[in-house]
Amino acid sequence: MDPRTGAVQQVRQPPFVMMEDDVVEVEAVTMQDTFHIDQRELQQRTNVARDYPASFTAVENGALWIEAAEGSKRLAVMAQPDAALLRNFVGDARPFMDEYILQSCPLNAANARALFQVLPKLRPTLLGLTTSAGCGDRLGLATPGHVRALQQVLAAASGRAIAPIFAQQSIREMGRTQRTAEDVMTDATWGAFQGGWRGSVGADADHLKTTADIDTTVAAGFTFFTIDPGEYVDNEADAAPIDVVRRKVEQLPWSTLESSTDDLRRSYVGRRITLDDRTVVLDEEVVWRAAAKYGGAVAHVSSMYRHLVSKGVPFELEISVDETETPTSHQEHIYIVQELRRLKVEWVSLAPRYIGRFEKGVDFIGDLGVLRADLAGHAAIARSLGPYKLSLHSGSDKFSVYAIITGVTQGLVHLKTAGTSYLEALRVVAEVDSAFFREILAFGREHYETDKVSYHVSADLNRVPTPATVPDQALPALLDDFDARQVLHVTFGSALAEFRSRLFDLLRAHEELYTQTITAHFVRHLTPFV
Repeated sequence: MDPRTGAVQQVRQPPFVMMEDDVVEVEAVTMQDTFHIDQRELQQRTNVARDYPASFTAVENGALWIEAAEGSKRLAVMAQPDAALLRNFVGDARPFMDEYILQSCPLNAANARALFQVLPKLRPTLLGLTTSAGCGDRLGLATPGHVRALQQVLAAASGRAIAPIFAQQSIREMGRTQRTAEDVMTDATWGAFQGGWRGSVGADADHLKTTADIDTTVAAGFTFFTIDPGEYVDNEADAAPIDVVRRKVEQLPWSTLESSTDDLRRSYVGRRITLDDRTVVLDEEVVWRAAAKYGGAVAHVSSMYRHLVSKGVPFELEISVDETETPTSHQEHIYIVQELRRLKVEWVSLAPRYIGRFEKGVDFIGDLGVLRADLAGHAAIARSLGPYKLSLHSGSDKFSVYAIITGVTQGLVHLKTAGTSYLEALRVVAEVDSAFFREILAFGREHYETDKVSYHVSADLNRVPTPATVPDQALPALLDDFDARQVLHVTFGSALAEFRSRLFDLLRAHEELYTQTITAHFVRHLTPFV
């Protein structure tokens, strides 16, 4: 681990290496340094000023930008005929002005990889211990709004930083949205370019459960891998009789753990762990229960980590035990960390299961004072036994929590959001097509009981109005209603299967409204983190 950044340093070839001999990296510079053409004249003769001006980027003796083209978008590449810039991209070329060539290129995965050669910072990289935020995008259309929000927040942040992850999606979400890992990477790359983001980015392969998940996401170029060992967490260990707990410990995969029950006793029972602001004592029962509960999860993380190391790519690891039934105590957190350290697993962030309810799409449910004390303890462990970041999963719309967690972690925090961008897309639908929104809401009511099974939610259908009873002007407000919001949130997969084409057509027709809506929503999310 790099002591300056906290990033895991594996000296390996990065993903998305372009093997073609004629691919040449070029440097982004200013228009005045590169063009003999007047910039105003260029913009008058192209679509750049009218369509996506934030995308306009001058490089060497040329420029790139995104333009609207026959109901879709294309990458425009302008350069002199012999420029390496043109050879990087695949597209249709035609003569332009003053002996320049204009090449029109599809926004596909191959051209996204070529863009990494031209603008290397858009290639996902390691973010280290910088405060960071993941902006999951289930539709592949929200990234320009995420970028605009981050730009606005950072412009007012007096030098404070938030490192962004625009490409973030779990394997579960990919399946439900009918997207591949490459789709997620490609959409986020073009969205970031369109929005004018030219800084570093990460890419989060979220909630990975198998080595096959790792293989798929490594191939797509992800650099931040969130391992979810939730299936190996034994939630019964919290309350089971101690003799049952001891039997559970004896049955742990000790060969994978490279340890034994005797080692466990010698290493932990009776230890006093001194943190920066407290001391935690590990008595015998606490140790046995922690091992019974999380020993299998530690073994799984270790195996997944070693598989990831074998892939030979730079990476950062996050460990997530948040989607479990019972909170992670401070003693259990210490056990997890010490065992992973013993097994030489390195990570940049960890998501315990915090006290209270972190349900999808709504604010925190519980006592904020109790939560603050719980977070303070976890943060002290992360600082003293790391350092590493605390990760806030199901982080969308937890507005009452953000100032608390940024304060107690002193900026060692990662925010993870996902479904909230989809919900803001539905807000746009409610504003511009009330009949269509009523269809989606009625469909959500029908599918909620089935679709909620894999989520921690508590919406009550009896409190969700039937669509016909809500006036047009009141429909957008349903996106601020606890029950309606959760119903719409967890039924996204079924809704996309039913309404995909209509939803995408509407959002593309109202692209700027969607971007503005996302921007406003994410400014609220990100501002507390700077």
